[in-house]
Amino acid sequence: MHIAIVGCGFVADYYLATLPLHPELKLTGVMDRDQERARLLSSVHKVPRYESLQELLDDPKVEMVLNLTNPRDHYEISKAALEAGKHVYSEKPFGMNMQEATELVELAESKGLQAASAPCSLLGETAQTLWKALREEVVGKVRVVYAEMDDGMVHLMPYDKWVSDSGIPWPAKDEFEIGCTLEHAGYYLTWLAAWFGPAKTVTSFASVQVPEKMPGVELNLESPDFSVACIQFESGVVARLTCSILAPHDHQLKVVGDKGVLYTDDSWHYYSPVYSRKMMKIRRKTFLNPIKTRHKLLKADTGKVPGKGSQQMDFARGVAEVAAAVRENRPSRLSPRFSLHTNEMALAIHYAREQGATYHMTTTFDPVEPMDWAR
Repeated sequence: MHIAIVGCGFVADYYLATLPLHPELKLTGVMDRDQERARLLSSVHKVPRYESLQELLDDPKVEMVLNLTNPRDHYEISKAALEAGKHVYSEKPFGMNMQEATELVELAESKGLQAASAPCSLLGETAQTLWKALREEVVGKVRVVYAEMDDGMVHLMPYDKWVSDSGIPWPAKDEFEIGCTLEHAGYYLTWLAAWFGPAKTVTSFASVQVPEKMPGVELNLESPDFSVACIQFESGVVARLTCSILAPHDHQLKVVGDKGVLYTDDSWHYYSPVYSRKMMKIRRKTFLNPIKTRHKLLKADTGKVPGKGSQQMDFARGVAEVAAAVRENRPSRLSPRFSLHTNEMALAIHYAREQGATYHMTTTFDPVEPMDWAR
């Protein structure tokens, strides 16, 4: 599959760092409306550069567009790519509202194209290991899930010194304005939806607790820096997801079942260990066994992800999954309808605001299959 990258910002280096793990993906070039940024990425990674979006879309070699632009531009770029007959893999969110996201999915379907949205951590070793344990009912019938996506007080961190491998600065203003929910909720929403099926309702509260994140810089204050949601799945499972860029760093996931608890510490780490603790009874008391069991991680058929921190995610694995679905003429595990459903959940949480709300989901998707190496 020949792919081209639109958007040469901070996250582009993450994708380029993991593309070598998927030699079936051939990069034809990169493009950005900021020509200097495009030249920098092209020079550092020794890859071709397109002068314009039209030049990229007119290239008959390009089969898939990897949309790494600002979230506000996702809809416009993805739509142009689909209209040009290219498959699309977009950074999150799919669209900034449901009208945009739905239009993209319907356009892709009408043209027989694939359209998928990040994140792809569902395809990682930790998520697939947890999923297999759930299928094997290691902790029995699942009742509730607690998921944390807290990243500490980012506005107090030296984010002005954060740069990518190519020297691209972290886009602080955009990150604060888009908000932690649209940026981060998908890491667990995709796992939960794949494991437990479509969501039925999302009851949320969201708030802006720190308006002045960048002194001297005027910010759009619509996006919350704290959100919490209770999601009811059609399967009966209930999950509580918390997102913030305020509370101390915590990416833990706990799946609570009748027989015990299954958990991991970090959804951003493809090799985060998976543990379980079983329920036990002594006389008239029932409690969790203090002794935990470590589950051997399943191994993907790609190489180990380089880097550390958020770079321990194989960003290109989702692109490879979409390419494989096209090549094998099968549904993608990150199908357009699956991406639309998780996007709808994220939007429901993001737009809840302080008054709170119960949102009734309008989308659904076909069951997702585990990775072949994780069955």
